[in-house]
Amino acid sequence: MEQVLFVCVHNSARSQMAEAFINSLCHPNLHAESAGYEPRPLNPLAVAAMREIGIDISAAASKSVFSLFREGRLFNYVITVCDEADAESCPIFPGIVKRLHWSFTDPSRFGGTWEERLGRTRAVRDEIRASVERWCDELASPNSERCGVLAV
Repeated sequence: MEQVLFVCVHNSARSQMAEAFINSLCHPNLHAESAGYEPRPLNPLAVAAMREIGIDISAAASKSVFSLFREGRLFNYVITVCDEADAESCPIFPGIVKRLHWSFTDPSRFGGTWEERLGRTRAVRDEIRASVERWCDELASPNSERCGVLAV
């Protein structure tokens, strides 16, 4: 089984959504987790946006990237999902892995009413889903540069 780690600063929205999409939409030989540099409680906007499409992340717990490292956890892929503004502070998980960076806006920075912020969080959710679906399709392609574990 291929292990994927999504990392962002707080592990409260973007990385949690990406983890849920991998685990619900992609090949069963691919498993995702998520962690952050400064873990915070789940963002209720992310929980609400995911619930709207039938994915419940409300029971997910934010995790520290350093805790996973101290546990000796190994991952085949580490994908950072910080936006460009946070790129400098976005943590890098050590080890020999394939690293990718997908830039998404941080929902915790959205202003306005609940509905306005939820609307912007939906847009981020949809961007994350599209990126996950594209990446999973690439991994499953027989022409993929990787070992074919996911190739059909």
